[in-house]
Amino acid sequence: MKILGATVLCLLCAPVAGFAKQRHCTLRVHAQANPRDTEVFAASVRAQVSGKEVAIEKMPWISERDVMAFSAYPARDGTCGVLIQLDEHGSVVLDTLSVERRGGFLFVFINGRFITELQIDKRVSDGKIYIPSGLTAADIDLMKKDWRLIGERKKR
Repeated sequence: MKILGATVLCLLCAPVAGFAKQRHCTLRVHAQANPRDTEVFAASVRAQVSGKEVAIEKMPWISERDVMAFSAYPARDGTCGVLIQLDEHGSVVLDTLSVERRGGFLFVFINGRFITELQIDKRVSDGKIYIPSGLTAADIDLMKKDWRLIGERKKR
């Protein structure tokens, strides 16, 4: 009887996982890794600033789930830039990274594409990530489906 009850409970809970909100836009912020880390923990990316291969941690520190709002603007190179406002969890993570990894780099990926690297030169306690350029109009449209614009009321 206990096995039957457990089976029924599992079957009732299984459909709930399928109803999670589907995301349109992905955001991954990875920290620079130790170059001696193994392939299990780190991957290699070509840095924009130096042009050298740099090790980054495979697990992102910040993702699209940490974003609360954003504001987009046209960049000089014809792409778009964006200011991303993180929620409380993302703000704490960014603050921690900016203190513990000062002098290192953060690598930003949006919709699976490497967008920019950001050097950590000071403490960031306001929960905002500034991406100067590199986004397309399609990226901005996908962001609008998931996040509100800075200054708008919260999406439901």
